[in-house]
Amino acid sequence: MERKDEVTRIFAKEIRRILQQIDTDFNKVQEIRLRAGAPLLLLYENREFYVSRKGDLRTTDREAHVVSRDELRETMEYISSYSLYAFEEELRQGFITIQGGHRIGVAGKTVVEGRDIKSMKYISFINVRLARQIPGCADLVMPYMYDSGQVQHTLIVSPPRCGKTTLLRDIIRQLSMGSQGNEGVNVGVVDERSEIGACYQGVPQNDLGIRTDILDCCPKAKGMMMLIRTMSPQVIAVDEIGSQEDMEAVEYVMNCGCKLIATVHGTCADDIRQKPVLQRIMQHRMFERYIILNNRKYVGRIEEILDSCGTRLYGSGGVAYGT
Repeated sequence: MERKDEVTRIFAKEIRRILQQIDTDFNKVQEIRLRAGAPLLLLYENREFYVSRKGDLRTTDREAHVVSRDELRETMEYISSYSLYAFEEELRQGFITIQGGHRIGVAGKTVVEGRDIKSMKYISFINVRLARQIPGCADLVMPYMYDSGQVQHTLIVSPPRCGKTTLLRDIIRQLSMGSQGNEGVNVGVVDERSEIGACYQGVPQNDLGIRTDILDCCPKAKGMMMLIRTMSPQVIAVDEIGSQEDMEAVEYVMNCGCKLIATVHGTCADDIRQKPVLQRIMQHRMFERYIILNNRKYVGRIEEILDSCGTRLYGSGGVAYGT
């Protein structure tokens, strides 16, 4: 099944018809957004476009298709195979992962029980984030991931939408499979939002390598400790650390002799030094490598790679892994 067909089949019939007419490479489509009473929007190569009823991509909302509540309801019926109840657990977290690894974010009225979200109804907002893999995108950084044959604790620093999860995914794959003369290692992944492995019914839709174990939809801090106790990983990988609980788990992992690969939102090493919860690990130089990404000129630009002391190992011009 072509990517366009795989993606568009989950939408209401009229929206499906519109999307099928779009004359563009669906491998470069990042998001499709539906909001009740608002224009149909598409994110393509980091640019947002309005979608007309003829399938044209426009920079203004003139003639854009306006999404109706019935189309949102019909779309959710296709996504859930007419059984939203079966996806109740995922809806509590605000998303559903479908076959192909595509992640459907939803928002509407939450039903709260005590301090916990029990379910969601009156879904009026849908964000379809298309799964994207770029095998080999980590080729440039892999030589810097090792020192004397040992994987280094690595932190990927990146603003939103600069490809950090895509890069992390391929690093995991290459560590698991073995690359550039290094043997493959057991990698444990805590995939809190189903974005790294994009598991569908427990099976990862993205290729994370043959020695990778995944805890799907599991809180990062708890998941890191669970993997240490149960799966004997040599490397643990997580996306978007930031809470105090995450930091405590990071220290736990490192003190257990397990290597850690993580990502964090930021623009540079100095930026994350200013974040209170990250100050301790920065001051104690717990991470041995820092990979800095940005999207100046193009998405996925590797700005620089630093060691634990802040010495630049690579950088200045920047290289786009997506080209």
